[in-house]
Amino acid sequence: MHNEVKKNLTSNWFKLLQNAICDDINKIEKNKKNFKSTNWLKNKKKDEGGGEYRILKNGKVFEKVGVNFSKVYGKFPKKFQKNILGANKDPGFWASGISVVMHMKNPHIPAIHFNTRYICTTQNWFGGGIDITPSLKDNNEKKQFHKTLKKMCDRHNKKYYKKYKKWCDEYFYLPHRNEARGIGGIFFDYKKDNFEKDFKFVRDVGVTFQMIFNNIIEKKIKKKWTLKDKEMQYIKRGRYTEFNLLYDRGTKFGLQTGGNVEGILMSLPPIAKWK
Repeated sequence: MHNEVKKNLTSNWFKLLQNAICDDINKIEKNKKNFKSTNWLKNKKKDEGGGEYRILKNGKVFEKVGVNFSKVYGKFPKKFQKNILGANKDPGFWASGISVVMHMKNPHIPAIHFNTRYICTTQNWFGGGIDITPSLKDNNEKKQFHKTLKKMCDRHNKKYYKKYKKWCDEYFYLPHRNEARGIGGIFFDYKKDNFEKDFKFVRDVGVTFQMIFNNIIEKKIKKKWTLKDKEMQYIKRGRYTEFNLLYDRGTKFGLQTGGNVEGILMSLPPIAKWK
């Protein structure tokens, strides 16, 4: 399959998914709050693509949720070339993806993160994942969440879940605090075995994410919470912030490739606290 066809297929899917996820969120909010949508260009003088990020704040359910779509291209700056797969000999790249971060009003509902992307240098690959960060313990939710992910992974390859769960546990980790960011999920990168199979898996990850966040919210939307619960949520959000600013690959990639700063930092919570 020609590279241009792959680029069109993947970026069209990410855009479609952005619309579908925003529709779901509007239904949960019962359209009381609307997304603020911002279109941006990577480079106003040259054609290097851009994207659209949508943010909804102070909703009835979502304290802040961002749904970001991007399709950018150009050349990596010299100092980053050696860190990017396939960019050593040729700095040209093309990248498209969707990323979603949900920070909830109710502390019983965990922060939920999802992203999938397709990157082309002299090599082409998929990356992404789903993980959740609760501020209050819920073993049943943890069990159900991982069961759903395993079932989805098993549809494609029986080895995926164990491999991608381990990768997630190792990736979403705060070494300076010696603790995990949340309760894990799946994380994968440099996925380039077979375009058709890999793209099918990436689409399934997106649809499964929709199912997961709708189910979690539906179960917990009416749960009563206290100020003590909210304080705990703010502290946990502090950890979330630390990870995203210090270690997150997506944040670094976006900033290094001249992405939209507000869109990249939409993952940060509206209010976070430190003890």
